[in-house]
Amino acid sequence: MKSIIVGTAGHIDHGKTALVKALTGIDADRLEEEKRRGITIDLGFAHMELPGPGGERLRLGFVDVPGHERFVRNMLAGVGGIDLVLLVIAADESIKPQTREHFDILQLLGVRRGITVLTKSDAVDAETLDVVRMEVEEFLRGTFLETSKSSMIPVSSLTGAGLDELKRAMIAAAAEAQPRDSQALARLPIDRVFTMKGFGTVVTGTLIAGTIRREEELEVFPTGRRVRVRGLQVHGSVADMAVAGQRTALNLAGVSTEDLARGMTLAPPETFAATRRADVWLRLLPSAPRPMKDRARVHFHSYTMETVGEIVLHERKENEWKERELDPTPSASSGQALAKSARVGHPGPTNVGHPQLFPGQEGFARIRLAEAVLLLPGDRFIIRQFSPVVTIGGGVVLDAAPIPRMAGVDDFLRVMTSGNAEATLMARIARRGQDGISISKLIAETGWTRNAIEAGLTRAAKEGRVAHAGELLLHSPAVEALQLHIVGAAEDFHKHNPLVGGISREELREQVRASAEVFEAALGMLLREKRIEVAGDVVRLPGRGVVMKDEEAESKQIIERAFASAGLKVPALGEVMAGLKVDKARAQKIVTLLLRDKILVKVSDELVFHRSALEELRRQMAAYKAKSAKIDVGKFKELTGVTRKYAIPLLEYLDREHVTKRLGDERAIL
Repeated sequence: MKSIIVGTAGHIDHGKTALVKALTGIDADRLEEEKRRGITIDLGFAHMELPGPGGERLRLGFVDVPGHERFVRNMLAGVGGIDLVLLVIAADESIKPQTREHFDILQLLGVRRGITVLTKSDAVDAETLDVVRMEVEEFLRGTFLETSKSSMIPVSSLTGAGLDELKRAMIAAAAEAQPRDSQALARLPIDRVFTMKGFGTVVTGTLIAGTIRREEELEVFPTGRRVRVRGLQVHGSVADMAVAGQRTALNLAGVSTEDLARGMTLAPPETFAATRRADVWLRLLPSAPRPMKDRARVHFHSYTMETVGEIVLHERKENEWKERELDPTPSASSGQALAKSARVGHPGPTNVGHPQLFPGQEGFARIRLAEAVLLLPGDRFIIRQFSPVVTIGGGVVLDAAPIPRMAGVDDFLRVMTSGNAEATLMARIARRGQDGISISKLIAETGWTRNAIEAGLTRAAKEGRVAHAGELLLHSPAVEALQLHIVGAAEDFHKHNPLVGGISREELREQVRASAEVFEAALGMLLREKRIEVAGDVVRLPGRGVVMKDEEAESKQIIERAFASAGLKVPALGEVMAGLKVDKARAQKIVTLLLRDKILVKVSDELVFHRSALEELRRQMAAYKAKSAKIDVGKFKELTGVTRKYAIPLLEYLDREHVTKRLGDERAIL
C-alpha cells in the first residue's frame, strides 16, 4: 500500500480543517482552545484510504496546519515531510497574506506536487468564483501549482460539492508522487510528545526516510538518549513496522515526556551526529523587507525543529551573485542533484569585502545554530527574520559537517550541488587529506547507506583514485603527497645523520604528522614499490646506510679494538671516546651505531662490552656447569678474573639473558 503525506496550507479561516474533516471524517482540531476559539493553533492530523488508479489502495495521511500569522512556526513544524499540498483559498476572500507566506514556504521547501482548492464555493456566485479563479491563476503562474500542471477545484465542505472531484485529483497526484526511500537510514522528526494511559510515553511524526520496527532501538537527537520502540501505530492502526512516507506513532520505553520535545529526531543509534553548523545554499525571497547582512540572526526551521541561527555569508567575487530558482531536492540516498540553476536572472549588486544577500538573490552561506540539531545534506530549511518575525528565505543543507577554515569551501559546495554521487564522495574524502575518513563517518556526513557509498566509489576504487588504510578511505593524491613527504624526511635524515643507519619509524611518523594507521599504509606502499627499506624499527632509503669519513671510520675501528682487546676488563667508554679525533657528538653516534649493530653490548649504564667477550663468557658458564650447577659471586670472580665492579653487572646481564637464575646469594646455571 502506497503512503502519501498530504499537507494543507493557506490563510486563517479559509476552511483547511473543515476540508480535512469533510474528506476524512476526522476533526483535526484536537485542542479545547482550538474548538473554543474556532481556529487551528497547532498541527492536526487525520487519515483516509482511497482506491489507486490500478486498483491498489492509497493511504493518505493529512497534516493540517494553522493559518494564523502568529502560528506560522507551528505550520513550519508540519510541512517539512509532506508529499502533496492542498493550497486552500477561500472563494469569498481570495488571496490573503498567509496564502502568500505559506506558498513561499512551500516553494522554498521544494514541494512540487499539489492541488489548489477553492473552498467556500457555496458562499459566492459563479461570477465571483470566476474572478477569484483568475486572481489565483495569476498568483500561481510560473510556479509548480500553475493550472496547466495541476488542478484548481472549487469545493464546499458544507454541501460536499466538489469533494469527489478533489478525491480524484488527489488519487492522480498521489499516484505520480515518488515514494520515499524505505531502504534509507530511518529518521523520524518528532512533532508531538504525550503520555497515553496504560502505555506511557508516545511520540508522533512523519517518517521521512527508512523503516522503523517494533522492539527496535533508536537514538534521540540531539540528546543521544537511547530508547526502545515498545509499540507502533501507522495512521492510527497498530503495526509491526512503519515505512517512509507514513504518519507514525511510537510508544517508547526508557524515556519520559520530560526528556523529549518537538524538534528532536529519532534515528538509528551511533549512526549520525548532531551539529551546530551547516553549509547551505540560501535563497532570500524577493519579498524580504531588506538585504541580509553578514552574521545576521534569524529563526531557523527544518522539519519539526526551530532554533536561532547566525548566517555567515561566504565571500563572493564581483557579479557572482545570481538570482535562481532551486529545483526540488531528492533524498540524499539517491545521490541526485541537490540544487540546480533553473532560471538565471539579473545579477545583484556587488558586495566585495562586505557580503550582503539582497532580496531575490541566492548564494552559499554557513549557518551557526544556537542548539545542536540533526541535519543532513538535502534537508530543506526556512529562515525567518529575527525581529519582526516574518519568513524571508530558505534553502538546502549541503554539508552538516563543515571543516573549520577549510580552503576552497565554495568549490567543495559546488560539487555538493552537482548531483554526482561519486564526485560528492570523492570531494568529502579529498578534503580530509592524509587524515582520511571512515565509511561510518561518510554515512554520518551524507545520510547514505553503506551500500550506496560503496557503490558510489566502485569505479574510483578500481581506477586507484581512492586508497584504503585499514578502515579509512583516502584520496590517492593525498597518499602520494604523504609518500613524498616520508621519502623526503628520510632523505633529509640521511643528509643530516650520516653516521646513523636510518630514522626510527615513530620519529618519521611524527615528522610527517600522520596517524599510525595511515602512516603504516603509506609505508607499506613505499615498501612494495621498493622506494624505502625497513630494518626492524629503522626506516632508510634503498642502499642508504651509514656513510663515514676517514676519521670517522678510523674512530670506529679504535673503539671496536679497544673493547675487543679488553675482554671483560673493559675501559670506561668516556675514556675511549676522549682519545678519538672526532668531536664528542660524532663519537656518540659511532658508539650508537656499534650498539645498534650489536658489535658492542650495553650491560649497564656505565659498562659496555664487545660481543666477542660476552660470547666467550657464555662458553665459560657452559663449561663450568659441567662441574657445578650453581655459582656465587666469589666463584664467578675467580672464573672470569674480574673484580666485583664487573662481576655484579655481568651476572645481572646473564640473569636477563636467561643464562643464569638468581637463587638468594647463588645463581643456578640454566
